[in-house]
Amino acid sequence: MSYASIMVAVDLAAEARERVHLAGHLADDFRARLIGVAAEEASYAIAPAGPIPASAYALAANNEVILNDLKRAHAVFEAAAGGRSRIEWRSNLDFPLPFLIAQAAAADLVVVGRKGPPGPLLFSVDPGDLVMHVGRPILVVPPGIDHLDARRVAIGWKNTREARRAVRDALPFLSRASRVVVLAIDEGQGTDDPADVVGFLQAHDIDATATRWEAGGAETSQALIEAASEQAADLIVLGAYGHGRLREWVFGGVTRDLLAGAPICCLMSH
Repeated sequence: MSYASIMVAVDLAAEARERVHLAGHLADDFRARLIGVAAEEASYAIAPAGPIPASAYALAANNEVILNDLKRAHAVFEAAAGGRSRIEWRSNLDFPLPFLIAQAAAADLVVVGRKGPPGPLLFSVDPGDLVMHVGRPILVVPPGIDHLDARRVAIGWKNTREARRAVRDALPFLSRASRVVVLAIDEGQGTDDPADVVGFLQAHDIDATATRWEAGGAETSQALIEAASEQAADLIVLGAYGHGRLREWVFGGVTRDLLAGAPICCLMSH
């Protein structure tokens, strides 16, 4: 099992180049094609400027600005992709999230940036919204990271549908790793037995072991990061938990915290 196609979300943030660089190296490792994606919908909240033709001109001018920014994003992608032959660029005047979700039908893995600060950010996609809708594993890359070896991988384990799917989706990474540690975080109420998932991984010829880590009063997300760091892991695999409330997703604490501030790359599935 491998990733044949890796998609990366490109925006105009400073760390976009690092993210594309990382995705490009993963494409090399898995012999996959690399697809860059960017989209933005021009704002139609423009005050009428006299007759309708003037308003239409303002909208056309706004579209032109967005198209120029998409060209900038394309240039960032091409420069960071490093002249690889198997690359593809997809962009459009559209809302970023639904556009990326539609394009993800062509991808095995989607690489995105960590959740940024509040406020508008051109072409940006909220990874929380993405993981709940995209039907693909997403790799959330923190700022300042432009390479992922994934030789030591930590799995945040609970015996849930989301965690089981995340482990399955991460098999291409796990099969290449030199060591995989299944981390069962004890929040004071015991942990799910990781024996079956360890056996599942070993049946796939993956060197996997399990360890129990006491949260000790800390947030579960922080305990998971500490345990992963103790194992020298540069990738955390976990299920993403949440439920819809009207038009928003309410996330479990671990998912929310890691989306917002994990210093380690996280592969999430829902």
